[in-house]
Amino acid sequence: MTVVATALAAEACVPSRAALVTELNAGKPSGAQLSYEGEIHFGQAMRVQRFALGNGLRVLVLEDHGAPVVTYHTWFRVGSRDEKPGKTGLAHLFEHLMFNETKSLAAGEFDKILERNGAESNAATWMDWTYYHENLPASKLEVAVRLEADRMANLVLREKQVSSEKEVVANERRYRVDDDVEGSVGELLFKTAFTAHPYHWPTIGWMEDIQAFTTDDCEAFYRTYYAPNNATVVIVGDAAERDMLALVQHHYGAIPSSTILPTRVYPAEPEQTAERRLEVKKPTANEKLMLGYKSPALDAPDHVPLTVLNEILFGGRSSRVYRALVKQGELATDIRGWVGTFAEAGLWEMYLTAREGHSAQELEVALEALLAEISAHEVPPEELEKAKSRLELAFLQGMETVSGKAEQIGFYETVLRDPGAGFVRLEAYRAVTVEDVRRVAKTWLDVRRRTTIHVLPDGSADAADGDDEEGDGEEGDGAVARAPARPGRGVAPRKPWSRARALRGGAR
Repeated sequence: MTVVATALAAEACVPSRAALVTELNAGKPSGAQLSYEGEIHFGQAMRVQRFALGNGLRVLVLEDHGAPVVTYHTWFRVGSRDEKPGKTGLAHLFEHLMFNETKSLAAGEFDKILERNGAESNAATWMDWTYYHENLPASKLEVAVRLEADRMANLVLREKQVSSEKEVVANERRYRVDDDVEGSVGELLFKTAFTAHPYHWPTIGWMEDIQAFTTDDCEAFYRTYYAPNNATVVIVGDAAERDMLALVQHHYGAIPSSTILPTRVYPAEPEQTAERRLEVKKPTANEKLMLGYKSPALDAPDHVPLTVLNEILFGGRSSRVYRALVKQGELATDIRGWVGTFAEAGLWEMYLTAREGHSAQELEVALEALLAEISAHEVPPEELEKAKSRLELAFLQGMETVSGKAEQIGFYETVLRDPGAGFVRLEAYRAVTVEDVRRVAKTWLDVRRRTTIHVLPDGSADAADGDDEEGDGEEGDGAVARAPARPGRGVAPRKPWSRARALRGGAR
């Protein structure tokens, strides 16, 4: 069945939503009372239906009968930007704690129940959000709804579990930041580029803060942010809309709203008026260059053309930077660029690794020449169209699964309050002109608003690094032109902090 036919069939099976809501609300308490808030276009054929419970929980559902599977996402509007100095990393630590004991389940039972029912689950934390998800057979949807509602309302926080997860996160930080060149330099880039805004500190937190967390800190965080009126549930897959809603009503309706959600006001970042430069020594065989230009928030008009410009420069092995610095100049082995997809103004990151015998300074000079050229001259139309096509293909490939659809719906609802914004951006990509590209290049490639880091070898590494990974499927010669990692291209540059990559004296 085609996507259009599937969507039309699903819509035909749904009775009047006013009648459906009336039926489901009969005899329910106030917190479980459903209200229908309308539908959102999700591409040409699909429609996301938006509901809310009386306790504030937002519910977004999309029937997709292409396969007998369903995905269940819970997105919380809390990330590392909601923390305070001295308490950094709490959002990520709490993501780990959510897989522990509840009032009705012993520690470890959450995962065991999901595994017995053929499900897979994970979670991730980033600057603006935290989310949890399960992918499972459609017939087992109730299991995910029940388990997620239970840990939203009934998590048990004990000193032993908190201490254990603190050590897990501390080891994760050692492995992914302290002992990792790219991780530590990326952290330093944001720490230097932002002086007042919470994007200054890393999502995983500073080590001294991680080690100092108390059980009381975790309890306070849980009571404040893990509440239905700070969450969105997204259900996509082979289930009837009525059944999805009835399950959510039954399991979440009695959970009270948080009455202590803080007003979200974040410190304003002062205007940067001069370049900030650093030189650091790390255990790397090759020199590296990392740049961070201040960039607009995800909902800013310039974000779309700037993303297209980044694709022209860094998108694959036919991009300008790859051709000039890797193939022709043979100066670099690894090149990447990413425009931050944050709720507030972020960074346009550029990361390059020098080939043996070349320096970060050479990379900077060569890259600056390319940036000056693209600011001064319009790109050829065919080059623009190729970049736009790559972005479109990457987005549509991410929509092939129910989990990919739910991911896009949850991300854009949480960050932009519009679950269909991914398709809005897709149309915006198609409308970008050569004049738009040149304009944003001249606007945002301002060295006065840039942070520059040169990474030099400290003498402890004796093997070339960063040149042994596969590229993106175009013609290869051993060098790398990497695209951003999931969740969803254009959603996160590096993998967000996730429980699955934690360590406890080894791989967990």
